Amino acid sequence: MPQTIVEKIISNHAGKKVYRGEMAVVDVDMVMATDTTAPLTIQAFKRMGGEKVWDPEKMVLVIDHASPPPNQAIAVLHDLMREFAKEQNIKLYDIGAGICHQLMVENHHVKPGQIVLGADSHTCTYGALGAFATGVGSTDLAGAMLTGSTWVKVPDTIKVELNGELQAGVYAKDIILHLVGLLGIEGATYQAIEFTGEAVKAMSLDSRMTLANMVIEMGGKAGLVDMAGLELPYEFEPITPDEGAKYAKVISIDVSEIEPRVAGPHSPDNVKPISEFEGVPIQQAFIGSCTNGRLEDLHEAAKILKGKKIHPNVRFLIAPASRKVYLEAVKDGTAQILTEAGATFLPSGCGPCVGTHLGVPGNNENIASSTNRNFRGRMGNPNSNIYLGSPSFVAAAALNGEIVNPQKVLDEEGN
Repeated sequence: MPQTIVEKIISNHAGKKVYRGEMAVVDVDMVMATDTTAPLTIQAFKRMGGEKVWDPEKMVLVIDHASPPPNQAIAVLHDLMREFAKEQNIKLYDIGAGICHQLMVENHHVKPGQIVLGADSHTCTYGALGAFATGVGSTDLAGAMLTGSTWVKVPDTIKVELNGELQAGVYAKDIILHLVGLLGIEGATYQAIEFTGEAVKAMSLDSRMTLANMVIEMGGKAGLVDMAGLELPYEFEPITPDEGAKYAKVISIDVSEIEPRVAGPHSPDNVKPISEFEGVPIQQAFIGSCTNGRLEDLHEAAKILKGKKIHPNVRFLIAPASRKVYLEAVKDGTAQILTEAGATFLPSGCGPCVGTHLGVPGNNENIASSTNRNFRGRMGNPNSNIYLGSPSFVAAAALNGEIVNPQKVLDEEGN
């Protein structure tokens, strides 16, 4: 019987063929926890009688969500993580190293065809590498730390065909926002999403990560991106679906018809063409997060802002996805362009996105953000409004002090 990608990956780890709706116990290739979840995970592990992690080389801890610590309580939790990592001989990425999902990919902790569990909802990002990666709770992760295995219900799959060529000024972020708006915030609950088509094959790894990252905003269990056209610094065997595999639905999108998209307050599925938001004043702009804080994203922002100054009423914050991304931006001059335009670079981490610190907006302020969520209070203040879009959208808003179509700015510059 033909199988989808997720059915194949789960079957490979269960030791038998399984299909949608079936339960399976699977071996896990890697687990990850951050400073928001690791302390609870460690406590659960010890309550289960855990003394040694099943395989220290298959676990990673990352301090990124409240990094550096904004208060004493969080500093103590960070110390707990450091002590556990040292005791168990586990790899720990400390303050400023980067955002967990960026680090997992750029340091090759995740490989195609693997099963990866992370105590963070955006673990689905690793589907850009053709891995079945999904977020779990702290207790489930603790069980995997102890046994090296977990149970899973094989998800149904939605196939998304992305064909055509993107317009200038339109990016993977616009595509995934379009899809979130189309399906709704619960439209793919506990389903895998397979991305394929001409447009996907032309995408960089950075762009594929953006696609996979936001499947959770539709309730998706995992996002799996077609690996055709993807180059990695190691050999790999891509897992492809069988001809005749059964899908819950197939969605075909001509990406050439998509104009820049924006998700307005207060939900990621409140998506409209940017023309419906143009003119909204912006007081803060933010580029970063596990969705859009990579070098490719900073390059697009620099195209908008080179030789210019941001609007005097706007605070423009940038948190690169990792220290490596920041150093690459320094080396190629991107960081200088953005800094001279008025941007403030923050330590690599999740703080502004989740609202722990380093960028909490004021009352009644509007924020243009490249992140993945805009629920009320998401950035730390329930009285502010978050508009989600691509890094080019954010840069154009920072430049003009209001939401404008980045395509217009690029046209003016001849880009």
